[in-house]
Amino acid sequence: MSSSSLFCRHNRFTADCPICSKGTVLDPGRASERRGQSGRAAAARRKGGARAAAAAADFAGPYVSAGPYARDDGTTFEVRLERVPGGVRVASWSAGRLERRAPELHENDLRPLVADALESELLAERDLRLLSGAVSVAVEEEASNGDAPAASPGRAGDMREELRIEPRGDGMVRIARWLHYPSRGWELQDAPPMLPAQRYAEALLAFFAARGGGG
Repeated sequence: MSSSSLFCRHNRFTADCPICSKGTVLDPGRASERRGQSGRAAAARRKGGARAAAAAADFAGPYVSAGPYARDDGTTFEVRLERVPGGVRVASWSAGRLERRAPELHENDLRPLVADALESELLAERDLRLLSGAVSVAVEEEASNGDAPAASPGRAGDMREELRIEPRGDGMVRIARWLHYPSRGWELQDAPPMLPAQRYAEALLAFFAARGGGG
């Protein structure tokens, strides 16, 4: 069995000799190279994980859209009604990116948005019937409270929750979830809502009923 000598032919500790340790496990250069490769691999994993997280957050399911709409800063956006795992998401998208805010669209686009979902068979038949029925409210009387938000009540754990369609001025409405905190009251959840189709149908029905079916 061969063994490495503690001293090299240059009468130095083998580990301290730059000549005799070169290319062996005692070579400090190899250790730094291994550390560098390990660091690069870890950085690549971190970047890959960040990209995967961003891709998951920006997941786009089958959708129909309203818009585009213009903002004062010159940017434009559209509002999508999307089929996503677990339900329906209504969200604004700008330059191909999901916006982390509660979406706003023109109230006159609510019915066409649902009509497009029906035409493209975007959702399950039961969900499409619910949405279609909600926006088919007949005009039977004058609007009673056109400026108040329309809501679909629900629960989020122990807290009350509402999906609201709220007038924002100039014909625009916001579709957003609100949570009721016992110590603070109602607070806006400024993010795209994702809920079962029934919740949107309830909010739409309340919205058009409050306006006498108009829109």
